[in-house]
Amino acid sequence: MPAEPPVPAGRPMRADARRNYERLLAAAAEAFAERGAGASMDEIAKRAQVGAGTLYRHFPTREELVAAVYRAGLEEACAQARSLLERSEPGEALFAWLPVLATHWRDCGELKTLLAAAAEHDGELLSGLREQIVDTAEAVLADARAAGTVRDDLRTLELLRMLHAAVMAAGDWGGSDVVTVERMVELVVDGLCPRG
Repeated sequence: MPAEPPVPAGRPMRADARRNYERLLAAAAEAFAERGAGASMDEIAKRAQVGAGTLYRHFPTREELVAAVYRAGLEEACAQARSLLERSEPGEALFAWLPVLATHWRDCGELKTLLAAAAEHDGELLSGLREQIVDTAEAVLADARAAGTVRDDLRTLELLRMLHAAVMAAGDWGGSDVVTVERMVELVVDGLCPRG
């Protein structure tokens, strides 16, 4: 589910404006994934099949668009964690959610550099995103710890750092040995299991 668009107080967003907002987010996510920092605002507007004026009405600056794209992906990953906690056996949500978060981080590879630039304009941006992911990871990890499916000494930030490192380690390092994110997550999961 995309991030909620900003709505002036007392005025709900019209259906066509909401559709344009969501199309712009999807087009920007694709463009940034393909072209990284090289993706232009004009290109994003064309992909979304809207005019430049519509783009700038929703996202007056490039930084605001980058932040919205990253936030939407993160909110989707966190929503999946909550859903998994509700419908999974105790402890299983963690192992189902780690690949979701890893995929989000992989797909946002180029976006992280752009996000750092956006954070210079919004000092609270990164701390808010970090708090959201840490809180979600803590809930999922607590469930797994209570079920005894992970080591009881595993801490939330350790888990997030290991997963991030696994995503960074995946890819083509030259030669014929391409390591996938899925394989790296599998190795991380194996290391989380209780000893003995």
